[in-house]
Amino acid sequence: MQIFHKLEDVPGDFGPTVLSVGNFDGVHRGHQHVLGRMTARAREIGARSMVLTFDPHPIRIIRPDVAPPLLTPLPQKLKLLEKTRIDAVLVLPFTRDLSMMPPFEFAEEILSTALHAAEIHEGFNFHFGHKKEGNVERLKEFGKKLGFDVIIYQAMKFRGRMLSSSDVRKLVQEGNMAGARDLLGRPFSIVSNPGRGRGYGSKYTVPTINLSRYDELVPKIGVYITQITVNGETFDAVTNVGVRPTFGAESFAIETHILNFHPIDLEPETQVELTFLKRLRDEIKFPDTEALKAQIGKDVGKAQRYFKLMHAMGR
Repeated sequence: MQIFHKLEDVPGDFGPTVLSVGNFDGVHRGHQHVLGRMTARAREIGARSMVLTFDPHPIRIIRPDVAPPLLTPLPQKLKLLEKTRIDAVLVLPFTRDLSMMPPFEFAEEILSTALHAAEIHEGFNFHFGHKKEGNVERLKEFGKKLGFDVIIYQAMKFRGRMLSSSDVRKLVQEGNMAGARDLLGRPFSIVSNPGRGRGYGSKYTVPTINLSRYDELVPKIGVYITQITVNGETFDAVTNVGVRPTFGAESFAIETHILNFHPIDLEPETQVELTFLKRLRDEIKFPDTEALKAQIGKDVGKAQRYFKLMHAMGR
């Protein structure tokens, strides 16, 4: 998959394209369906399949006060898009000037002239241009003038739930990891680094990893069955997302206890992926550390039974 980071990076002879414009936060099942149709269609007509997305998320420029945390920050989103076998992604820097562009100008200068769109695939609620004045019906009108077709997708559901980034986000915020997994087509995960300043050496010998500050979406405060991937190796784990009230001075942390631990190479800059499988319980303030240890033992036992069944099923 080719990745372009500004319009000028796209070769003049790139195209024709089967194109979709959007944020693609989460790259959920709905996105995957559209992208699958696009790649097939591109092969049929001898075109290139392409996604046009934005960085930062447009709402962070237009309405930063209401901007939600992301399901997938840009590096993770690009990895997920690559798995769909799309040919190319243009990550267009979203600026105030771009937000002021009238809909027809956006369609003419960017979609038609620069990206050579032959077909544009969008959801029924797609809007674009200044003050979101463009919609799919106007895009179809523009296509008749500019020479591209518009394929419109109606709302999609999976197991009774709407396929949308906002619905996935809501499920994660509720701690409903099974529901989020249904809509994403994979478990929800975050990618971060170990917390700095904890005295890590080149060989890490303690089975607990605290993640560094993470500003995007995390699940509801509580205890979860998780897996953590470090240096390409995946470990079974139990993770506490919360403020650790038993220890007095409350401070938010994501703390993971590795179950099948062995010493690993871990530096502050090591990238780790934490995958959330199931919520076990709320975070609790215990009367003392002995009560906390007893509960942790119960949590570990539940997680071990979960993993024993999961691994027996070959998952």
